[in-house]
Amino acid sequence: MEAGAESVALEPEGACVRVTALAPGGADPHALIDAASGIAQQATPAFRVAVLEDEDWVRRSQSQFGPIRLSAGLWIVPSWHEPPDPAAIAVRLDPGLAFGTGSHASTRLILQRLLCCLRKGDHVLDYGCGSGILAIVAAKLGAREIAAVDIDPQALETTTANASTNGVSLRAVLPEQLAAGTYDVVLANILAGPLIALEAQLAARTRTGGRILLSGILHTQAADVAAAYARDFEVSVGAAEEGWALVEGLRR
Repeated sequence: MEAGAESVALEPEGACVRVTALAPGGADPHALIDAASGIAQQATPAFRVAVLEDEDWVRRSQSQFGPIRLSAGLWIVPSWHEPPDPAAIAVRLDPGLAFGTGSHASTRLILQRLLCCLRKGDHVLDYGCGSGILAIVAAKLGAREIAAVDIDPQALETTTANASTNGVSLRAVLPEQLAAGTYDVVLANILAGPLIALEAQLAARTRTGGRILLSGILHTQAADVAAAYARDFEVSVGAAEEGWALVEGLRR
């Protein structure tokens, strides 16, 4: 990148790594490789050059993302598609820099469980909101008060924008800005390690008798997460998909 490439990809090949660099049109590939080798204090490696023809990259990217059916009554629909079922709830969501489009198994697991357990009027906390998909679905299903939390300001901006697109109301804040209070349903689709570290904080935000749904957990890690949350919850390992598992609990 320092030598002038616009993007770089690394791909392991045995004991070596193949480096693929994308350079602007008109660039001298030999000069770029020589400069990069000098910066890395390596001999100039053998390489080949190929021309990347112009494409409509936006259209090509969009073609990879179609509507996602989460249930008979709920679809996640990118903005360039029409909802497949006009009678179903459609959450408008485009792939972006923040995690959560409904395509990943960990997201589907928690959303499918949310469809079963959320009651209209519930207060919901989405901790680690990413794109805001969990919070937005909760709002579409009738949650009354929704808070979305993330440590990444860009995720908060994305969540706020996606909520506006879908015509729902929520508060998107940094963890330290979250107002005092507890919630009927707490959602967290993060990773096993951070979830274990956050147990005390998330337990304190779940009302007695409230429900917690945890995802982003490999099936092999589910027992460890469940053990951490057993201190404050009646906990169980729920559904699994593609090697990922859902851990849920009821607050004691």
